[in-house]
Amino acid sequence: MSSEKFNVLSFRGKMKVLHLSWMAFFITFVVWFNAAPLMSVIADSIGLTTAQIKTLLILNVALTIPARVIIGMVTDKYGPRLTYSALLAICSIPCFMFAVADSFEQLAIARFLLGFIGAGFVIGIRIVSEWFPAKELGTAEGIYGGWGNFGSAAAAFTLPTVALLFGGEEGWRYAIGITGLMSLSFAFIYYFNVTDTPKGSTYFKPKKAGGLEVTSKGDLLLLIIMKVPMYATLGLLAWKLSPSGVDMLTHDMALAIYASLIAIFCFDLYQTYEVNKHIFVKEVPEFERYEFKQVAVLNVLYFTTFGSELAVVSMLPLFFAETFSLGMAQAGMVASSYAFMNLMSRPGGGWLSDKYGRKVTLLILTAGLALGYFSVAQIDGSWSLPLAIIVVMACSFFVQGGEGAVFAAVPLIKRRLTGQIAGMTGAYGNVGAVFFLTVFSMVSTQTFFYVIAVSAVFGFITLLFMNEPKGHMAEVNEDGEVTLISVS
Repeated sequence: MSSEKFNVLSFRGKMKVLHLSWMAFFITFVVWFNAAPLMSVIADSIGLTTAQIKTLLILNVALTIPARVIIGMVTDKYGPRLTYSALLAICSIPCFMFAVADSFEQLAIARFLLGFIGAGFVIGIRIVSEWFPAKELGTAEGIYGGWGNFGSAAAAFTLPTVALLFGGEEGWRYAIGITGLMSLSFAFIYYFNVTDTPKGSTYFKPKKAGGLEVTSKGDLLLLIIMKVPMYATLGLLAWKLSPSGVDMLTHDMALAIYASLIAIFCFDLYQTYEVNKHIFVKEVPEFERYEFKQVAVLNVLYFTTFGSELAVVSMLPLFFAETFSLGMAQAGMVASSYAFMNLMSRPGGGWLSDKYGRKVTLLILTAGLALGYFSVAQIDGSWSLPLAIIVVMACSFFVQGGEGAVFAAVPLIKRRLTGQIAGMTGAYGNVGAVFFLTVFSMVSTQTFFYVIAVSAVFGFITLLFMNEPKGHMAEVNEDGEVTLISVS
């Protein structure tokens, strides 16, 4: 860990790594959500139906579910520096594909592939945890996540104006293309300016590749149970695209996807068993154990917090446009108020966790989140626009503060597995997004917000089973040397 003072205005040592990492994350979010504020003009340009627009919103978050799990494994094995740089460069390609698409099918394929860039978040969680001590980790992870998440607000605020500057029906293509250039350029900047750990520190890697390690039989069962919703959500997406939904896939194609998901799930179970079969032969030493229920609780909370943020960010510009009769640029700016809170809320949630404890902070923020969405559900055309904006921003404080508090706890579970744990927890955010956006496509907007509020109540209940991280976690390097890392 770097021992220098925490100074957010500094651009040296650990602070340089933090700033470059949130910038990388910021760019991934700009690229990931570059279409949402331009959707109405894209729809006019290509001739999209309302059902096709909603399908694109769902596709945008679908691939991120497996991507975050995969990227978590890659990060733990190869390090954040190489993984982040490669992700930024590779994902610029589908961004350019979207910019030149001229049919719904081409837009859909590019949007689906762009979901992979949403996995970038996981990478930064690991590198920040390598550079900052436990007493600063919540604040540092909050700054990384919050300032990076602001990319969606920046996209909503700036891209409609950029599109208008280029003029005509094709202006949106230039706006999308510019975000792709940003991603490609920053890949090189990141690679040549960060290191995975401070000088002299050990980068702990998983003992086995191919699956998440657990340390007891009960934890293995819980891990398997927690995998089911991720595959079920991808099945839900396939159903949504089948003839029973928007009829983008044929019946046979949908069946092939279902069969593939079952096969992949079975292979995943086999890999998980192979990584963890030693626990049936010999107990894991007490000092090396961790409780997987900690991961499960954080998964559920991120389902509600980040899952709802992704869903709401995707639909909010259209919601404000229709509810208050606003133009594209106006609606995008107003809707950005929700994501704008990320600048303060997510770091605030991390700071509160550092100061008052992980569990109590999450309990308070989750309760506020439930009340916040219940209030947003009451917004209609009879409200004044300023009051609606205030209520939305108040709700977003608890949503994003909760996200910051979740990832203040994630790196304190098991250091060498941080990428994979962050990947699974992050994937649950996308499981929530697909679930909530599917609900949004089937019910009224008011019911949509009520469903999110109910999920927050469920998250509050699961939190009662979480233990406050205390003491130290033990890691063993390749030479068998044990290192104790403080978690409190």
